[in-house]
Amino acid sequence: MQKPPPQEPNPQEPTFSTRPQGPLSGLLVADFSRILAGPYATMLLADLGAEVIKVESPGGDDTRTWMPPVRDDISTYYLAINRNKRSVALDLKDPQDLDAARELAARADVLIENFKPGGLKRFGLDHDSVSAVNPAIVYASISGFGPGAGAQLPGYDLMAQAMSGLMSLTGDPDGSPYRAGIAVFDVMTGLHTAIGILAALRHREATGQGQRIELNLLSSALSGLVNHTGAYASAGVVPYRMGNAHPSLFPYEPLPTADGELIVIAGNDGQFRKLCAVLGVPELVDDPRFAHNQDRTANRDELRPLLVERLAKRTKDEWFRDLTAAGVPSAPINTVDGGVALADEFGLAPVVESGQGDAAVPGIRNPIAFSATPPRYDLPPPALDEHGDEIRAWLKTAHTRTEHPR
Repeated sequence: MQKPPPQEPNPQEPTFSTRPQGPLSGLLVADFSRILAGPYATMLLADLGAEVIKVESPGGDDTRTWMPPVRDDISTYYLAINRNKRSVALDLKDPQDLDAARELAARADVLIENFKPGGLKRFGLDHDSVSAVNPAIVYASISGFGPGAGAQLPGYDLMAQAMSGLMSLTGDPDGSPYRAGIAVFDVMTGLHTAIGILAALRHREATGQGQRIELNLLSSALSGLVNHTGAYASAGVVPYRMGNAHPSLFPYEPLPTADGELIVIAGNDGQFRKLCAVLGVPELVDDPRFAHNQDRTANRDELRPLLVERLAKRTKDEWFRDLTAAGVPSAPINTVDGGVALADEFGLAPVVESGQGDAAVPGIRNPIAFSATPPRYDLPPPALDEHGDEIRAWLKTAHTRTEHPR
């Protein structure tokens, strides 16, 4: 079958908007998601040029109230994941607002939602209803635990960390399970959502057909546990909590020095040889207990004190300098400000400002570097319903649907 011609960008782009140039320019995203996974995905798309309309309830996205910390009395949690978007507040129980929401869905290239499975059906905003009038739509649904037996469970990251097994792997071996320091599976699901949307758009470009993609925190969690869930699936091994130790590598953890801990890694035999040379214990390389990674891992209790004895003779900064010079992976354990400062020192320009002038809001830049179409930071995170009048006016304008994706 002959491949259909490439589709043109959306001819019905909002008249209130001058779209930024970017690899996703011309895409209109109706963002019915809230909190973290969905908003993180849509921010990544917006950074790359997509026009994202953030649909909020009259009370606003939950993260607007998640504080402290704050910047100018606005939650920094909200600010971190909502730049480059326009906000409209719609009460789906209000007939006029519901009509506006349906019209937005009818015009969108992409719709993202994270209501409980089936929660949008009563509003006529579920996939079947939307795709009946907009067959080209890429419709992304995010839930906590899928549309089956876990459908009614609320999708909080902490629940996914507990239920997936991550917390059983985090913390001291003899202590309590710990959650990760960030909502790791919300972020991971947001990344998976963005990947799924781009794949579905590529399929639409080739076939003219939209589709629904479904994601959930638990599935992203099990995928993200990589070697741990892989160990169980492939070998029936149930991993256990080891503190900062790695089940398959040693050394690969913080080790004490004269003035604090330093991450020390020997990911292969060559790195271990270099480590021993810097520490002044080259004889360990020829010790059959430590000759290869599997040996070092099996005999970590014997090897660890030998390394610690040498590391105790100098400071962590001195060891970091010399190990790095020798090609041995090592790292200081920074606080967040130290991490940002180090990225700046490395020339990674971690902090960017979205918006202009006094309204500009600092944040962390999109991590993808493009040689031709870099991310843009045109709009600061919007106030609730900041663009509501403009969006409602646009939705009332005439709209002619085309047969193919826009």
